[in-house]
Amino acid sequence: MINDRLISLSDTANILGVSKDYLRRLSEEDLPVIKTKGGHRKYKESIIKDMLNIKSQDDLDNNKVVVYARVSSHDQKKKGDLDRQKSRLLEYCIKQKYDILSIFEEVGSGMNDKRSKLRQLFKLIDSNKIRKVVVEHKDRLTRFNFSIYESYFNSHDVKIEVLEKVLDKSFENELVEDILSLMASFSAKIYGKRSHQNSKKKNK
Repeated sequence: MINDRLISLSDTANILGVSKDYLRRLSEEDLPVIKTKGGHRKYKESIIKDMLNIKSQDDLDNNKVVVYARVSSHDQKKKGDLDRQKSRLLEYCIKQKYDILSIFEEVGSGMNDKRSKLRQLFKLIDSNKIRKVVVEHKDRLTRFNFSIYESYFNSHDVKIEVLEKVLDKSFENELVEDILSLMASFSAKIYGKRSHQNSKKKNK
């Protein structure tokens, strides 16, 4: 019998991209744990791989999903908002027994359609690599024009699966921050253009 390597709690958390507290909360049914005589938690490497079933892009089927998580600011990331969002998504996918191809997480405004991870997601969709994208809220993909994204995804036979239909107050506050950030950026461009024009007039 092939020896099944045991992995520590910390290493398992890093592999799965979740917190150690999240792993401790999982039931034996979701993720079996082996406790050493010293009381340390260990996990079988084979079970972790089977649970996520992350394979190469050449070994795909119609059940492959991508998890996409996003927050607007680095301050939110520092507070753990991004990690908690990703943990909730992974917990959902594990319970649904989805095969996770990739986990995309990034910091950026939902009104910015040039986000690097979002672009990587588009490439997977264009290449027919996945069949489902799992997000916590619609606005994690985009603040506006969600129906356009949905039509594009559907044209490639990809479904967007949304965990929560109603946004809580924290996401409403984030939307305000995004709008203020957009206005500040727009104003800076206008003032910069005016300054450049005035400078040209003075030099004439």
